[in-house]
Amino acid sequence: MNRFWGKHFGPALLVAVLALFSFTTPASAQTIRDLPPPPPPKPTPKPTPVPTPPPLKDEDFDVVRVTSSLVMVPVSVVDGRGEPVLGLQLPDFRLDEEGKKQEITQIGNPDQVPLDIAILFDVSSSVSDRGFFAFQQKAAASFLKQVMKPVDRAAVFAIKNRPELVAPLGPSNATAAKLISIPAATSPVATAFYDTVLAAAAYLKTNSSDGHRRVILVISDGDDNISNAIKDLSQAEARATLDGKVTPTAARAGLDARRERAVADVQRGVQQADVAFYSVNPGGPSVRLNQISTRAQNHMQMIASATGGTAFLPASEDLEKVFSEVAAELRGQYLIQYYSNSQATGSQFRRIAVTLPAKPDLRVRARQGYYPKVGK
Repeated sequence: MNRFWGKHFGPALLVAVLALFSFTTPASAQTIRDLPPPPPPKPTPKPTPVPTPPPLKDEDFDVVRVTSSLVMVPVSVVDGRGEPVLGLQLPDFRLDEEGKKQEITQIGNPDQVPLDIAILFDVSSSVSDRGFFAFQQKAAASFLKQVMKPVDRAAVFAIKNRPELVAPLGPSNATAAKLISIPAATSPVATAFYDTVLAAAAYLKTNSSDGHRRVILVISDGDDNISNAIKDLSQAEARATLDGKVTPTAARAGLDARRERAVADVQRGVQQADVAFYSVNPGGPSVRLNQISTRAQNHMQMIASATGGTAFLPASEDLEKVFSEVAAELRGQYLIQYYSNSQATGSQFRRIAVTLPAKPDLRVRARQGYYPKVGK
């Protein structure tokens, strides 16, 4: 059967397929020729050029510079009798930094700025063998209660053969109680005066908040015989003197030079911590009769003058009066604020001077300069 179909119908089927192909091909070809040509490609738009930003100018950073260069200077003004002068206004003051006048922006109220104070109490044999050690303690405790407000804090250091933090920063009542509890020395005790002042300055720098007033009040004769800055030299020169290798005069000259460097280091440490230094020497005016005591008092005055404080040398019966004067001065300080216009960089010491041009009869106490804070 298959052979039959292949023989009779195969040729006919082939003819039919060829005829169908001949019929459809021209139609398909005609359709392709009638298609319209493709549209030309749309032009690619050119990108809008981005303008190059202008170079940054100094004024673009004014906010940063102003924030980082705010300087606050506590200023005490007293009359010829040493009494605080109140009621001065911003135009009364002039402030120069490195000889260039600065624009004072504000005179703050000290009542609105918290006070952090460190009391340094000398318990060494050079002062505790006097008969009024307890009287000194009570006067100092009374001072804390006079000057401190609820927002203020005080710490206590004992000046011994090494710095000793007796009470950390806290309210006046707790600090005064700690101060009263310090025992007097019952045997000879060396005095690390320089080390203790540096320790107190470093403590306030670390633990006092920015914007707080910082004060060190020392109750001491200022003599030092064991701080790190002089201890090794003192011992070496003493041995050399005993062995006859160094004359007593040469040994004394070397020790005096070392003391001068130690005082300069203390002054720099107090200034770097933005601390005002005050001292009350319980030895009284009689210390001027002794060369060593006079030198120690002069060194305390140098540190005080550089930082805006002062060094008192009262008679023993005037001790409470002097503490009242210090309290009145701290409560009546003017807080001058300005934005430094200095273009200097780095942390080098910058000298400042505060004056009252129209009131030359008044005396101004302010720090002699400051170390700018880098990176803030």
